Amino acid sequence: MEKTRVAIVGMGTVGTGVARLLLDHGDRLARHAGRILWLEKATVRDLKKNRGIQLPKGILTDDLDSILKNPDIEVVAHLVGGIEPARTIMLQLLDAGKDVVTANKALLAEHGEELFDRARALGRTIAFEASVGGGIPIIANISQCFSANQIRSVRGILNGTSNYIITSMEESGVDYAKALKHAQELGYAEADPTMDVDGSDAAQKLAILAHLAFGIRVKWREIHRRGLEAFQLDDLNYASELGYRIKLIATAQLHESTNQLELHVSPTLIRRGRPLAEVRGAYNAIMVDGDAVGDMFFHGKGAGQMPTASAVVADMIDTAAGRTDITFRRLELWSDRDSKIDLMPYEQSKGRYYMRFHVADEPGVLSQITGILGKHAISIASIIQHEPNNVFHADDKRHAVPLVIMTHQSSESAAMAANLEICKLSSVSNQAVYLRVSEGDKA
Repeated sequence: MEKTRVAIVGMGTVGTGVARLLLDHGDRLARHAGRILWLEKATVRDLKKNRGIQLPKGILTDDLDSILKNPDIEVVAHLVGGIEPARTIMLQLLDAGKDVVTANKALLAEHGEELFDRARALGRTIAFEASVGGGIPIIANISQCFSANQIRSVRGILNGTSNYIITSMEESGVDYAKALKHAQELGYAEADPTMDVDGSDAAQKLAILAHLAFGIRVKWREIHRRGLEAFQLDDLNYASELGYRIKLIATAQLHESTNQLELHVSPTLIRRGRPLAEVRGAYNAIMVDGDAVGDMFFHGKGAGQMPTASAVVADMIDTAAGRTDITFRRLELWSDRDSKIDLMPYEQSKGRYYMRFHVADEPGVLSQITGILGKHAISIASIIQHEPNNVFHADDKRHAVPLVIMTHQSSESAAMAANLEICKLSSVSNQAVYLRVSEGDKA
């Protein structure tokens, strides 16, 4: 059987998993590829670091040129995180005539246009299944299996760290700080978890999915995002009382009447029992709605060594077998082909809202708040107001009571303006919360 010589750049957690699959399951991979995937080289920065795997002699090196200048190496797993030197290394690999497989969603979200243009000009390919959803095969499904459909929406939990934290808060009754610390101790969260918990990581992945599904090119920083800072443990409890769970949801919703795409990452109340509401722990899940096939649900481990390595090696197999080349040419990803879809300004998006305020326990407060909502054409679906709980208003010694309002549909601009105006009332604490609410079965 013929060999395709492959290499790995970056032997971190995922790179080690890729090497393990290539070395331990070569026969299985060869059956799928129709050829042997022969691991020729693996480059690292520190040769002395223990990686938990014994590689055959001569494979491990700290010399990138041993890959770049070896014409026999055809496919390279590019497993370097961040933007630089990851971008420079990928360009070097393409210039050296290598087809590339990557898991770096930040790099694609930031420099996809440049990298894919270079690959096309050189007759090379870039495969990136592992960049979104870990082991979930969402890239292949959207780019290939949904090709007979007009995709109408893509919605999902795209960050396992944030979902693990939310699940811990909900199940254990601990606050955000304790749930984050536990996630860090288990290795689910980085020492600096900002990109995971503020919605940035999910926005990067959403930018990639939106491009695949709708052809729109959007910089991930242009996607409106709110993270776990937008709510507290109390809100998880109130949501449960109302029959909902809160999840950090990445949304791409096509509005065909205006030919606009709504994009955002938002903490969202989802009715219990709906598929996304039941995703627990460090799992990812994605719902895709196509006009012919309807709703499809994908669920699995969104990170971790072997799930991500599984996606990387699957791309290496497709690249070696020539399948990546076919889809790469057909899709024209990040090309200068214009999309007919525009990005909807976030403030124009519409939905239902959950609002929570701490208000002074005195007559007339509720009428003030409902008056402001009415002024902004926001109608109320339900109200929860509990008995005083010995919490005092921030500015004086009046008892404060939590007031939770569920609205009917309104625009984001109206909800934002009403929330700001309500917070200016002397009877209302300025630490208010307002979150989106998923409507109907779209969850």
